[in-house]
Formats: sequence, C-alpha cells, structure tokens
Amino acid sequence: MMTRRHILAGGGGLAAMAGAGSTAAKNSDALVRAGNRTMQITRSGSQPSRKGPAEWFTGKVRIDPLFTAPSPARVSGARVTFEPSARTAGHTHPLGQTLIVTSGFGWVQREGDPVEEIRSGDVVWFSPGEKHWHGAAAATAMTHIAIQDQLDGKAVEWMELVTDEQYRASLSRR
Repeated sequence: MMTRRHILAGGGGLAAMAGAGSTAAKNSDALVRAGNRTMQITRSGSQPSRKGPAEWFTGKVRIDPLFTAPSPARVSGARVTFEPSARTAGHTHPLGQTLIVTSGFGWVQREGDPVEEIRSGDVVWFSPGEKHWHGAAAATAMTHIAIQDQLDGKAVEWMELVTDEQYRASLSRR
C-alpha cells in the first residue's frame, strides 16, 4: 500500500502530493517516484485520438493511444473503435498480439481459417507472424484494446486491405 510516508520518502514526493489535487495533474501524465522505482500514470484523454489511416483500415476507425512502455520494455497498447463493417487490413505482429474486446460485437479471421465472432469480454491472442484481420460486425460497432510488443522497433507488418467482397465472402463461409 502506498502511503504518504512512501510518497514523501521517494524524493519529489512533495511535488506529487502538491499536484495530486490540481486539475493539471488530473489531466496530464504523472510520474510517481518511490526510491529508485517509478510509476507512470497516463491520464485518460491526455493523448489525442486519431483516425485509422486508409492504408491500414477499411471504414471508419478511431485509435486512442493508451501507452507505450519505456525502454527496456517494448509493449504498447491502444483502444481501437470500429464502426459497423470497419476492419483492419491483413497484418502480422512479430511478437504476437492480444485483443481485449471492451464493447460491441466483431469478427476476427486468421489466414485460411473461418471468421470467428468476438464480443465484449473476449480476449484474443494471435501468435507471432500469424496473418489476420479484425473489425466490427456488419451492423454493430466494436471496440477493443490492442496490445503488442515491438521487435527491432516494429510492432506490425501491414499488408493488403480486406476488400468488401472478401469481407462478405468470409462471412458467408461461417
């Protein structure tokens, strides 16, 4: 349990305590130090949302960056919201990817396999190098948290877009 004594003993604790109740501290990233340990809090809304680029996504997609861990860690995560029928292009991750579905209903497909349904609360793991796509169902939006590690500075290899014809054909084979 982190007490006032722990915060104050950690050096810079007075600044952390002084800023704890301020609006500025609640709306920006915070570093909390205790001895030689550092905890980083990335405040919700402190990083701008961006549109999913047309080279990587079909349909309307919003990406909300959540975190990029400092070195030597190499993990990052983002909340990705897909409007109905929106989806990623085919892609791979050199160290794999975890998706945590937080709302809605969507689909995932590994190359050569049938489409699988995903719903709020589901967790999906894609193995390293496994070609796949994921996105919203045809009539329902879907949001997931995507977590992946970088290898040699790269977390994803983007490939071709999943066309409307491929998307519909994938569904008919379910």
